[in-house]
Amino acid sequence: MAGNTHLTRLLFGAAAVTGAAAWALAPRSFNDKRNNFVPVVPHVWYAHRGLHDAGSGLTARYAAESGEYVALARRMAMQAGYGSPLVAGPIAPENSLAAFAAACEAGYGIELDVQLTRDGKVVVVHDGDLLRVAGDPRRIEDLTYDELTRIPLFPAPAAPGDAAAARIDFAGAAPVTPSEAPEGYYQHVPLFADVLRVVNGRVPLIVEYKFTDNAVWSERDEALMQRGDELLRRYDGQYVIESFHPAAVQWYRQHRPEVCRGQLAEPPQPGRSDWKGWIAGLLGFDWLSRPDFVAYDWQGGDLPQMRAARAMGATAVSWTIRSRAELEVSDRWFDRHIFEAFIPDFKNHSS
Repeated sequence: MAGNTHLTRLLFGAAAVTGAAAWALAPRSFNDKRNNFVPVVPHVWYAHRGLHDAGSGLTARYAAESGEYVALARRMAMQAGYGSPLVAGPIAPENSLAAFAAACEAGYGIELDVQLTRDGKVVVVHDGDLLRVAGDPRRIEDLTYDELTRIPLFPAPAAPGDAAAARIDFAGAAPVTPSEAPEGYYQHVPLFADVLRVVNGRVPLIVEYKFTDNAVWSERDEALMQRGDELLRRYDGQYVIESFHPAAVQWYRQHRPEVCRGQLAEPPQPGRSDWKGWIAGLLGFDWLSRPDFVAYDWQGGDLPQMRAARAMGATAVSWTIRSRAELEVSDRWFDRHIFEAFIPDFKNHSS
């Protein structure tokens, strides 16, 4: 009898744990979506940081397919009026107006990242600093937008297909911004407002809110949400939002329930001491954000947390697919894909 009682308690305990996990992982309910007229994530391919000829993903590992991709990015950028065959360097670096225009010309959706400058402008840039994309180690939060307009992305001697810019030699002095704009063709970190103007509703957007620390929330973070959303409220085009920061997705849950929102995540890393990062990787903060979609590292689509989230109604979005081989592995687990460094084959896309 005692054994049966013990077994019953174990079963009830297991059921309670399973129920709590399901509650924590659950996406937004169907009724909530229906009551707020929430759109789905548009079913298109999403070009990571635009269709670019310099930047993310263009490494030796993906060189077998990236040449064709870079050529397409340049051709589409020139078709949109950016650069010319005479420009030896990149004409459409990642997260630039030219890269976004190129994606529109090619008919791809766009995934992009927004941050705040020192003077509170919403700009489109991925990293917290300019080192990788401009060779300048200064942080976005320490520069004004006016300064950013005079700092070229991937300046010479950068070439089409480069993954990172060469570090600028400031001769041992503190980095300074040129007083004049560089001569000739170049792209710089753009205003989010200008990006929206260039896209102009032609293709869907996935807008990622970027933060220095996803474990804290500050007045500056709140300002980014408010100012980014002000621009999106005036934008007449399809978009969804996402963030690694659960509080940012929760902000949309509280303030803009009609907007399709997504939780970004990646698998918990072995040896990681950040417990919040572990929980986020397990989608354990989805109870805060109640996302409509989960954007997850493409290698983690078959993990239990992703299987569960998808079974409960969340759309699964992969990031970032960089080859046909990666697409073949991940396509069965994801409903939408963010890509770069190769040209997706529409005919072989099974979702």
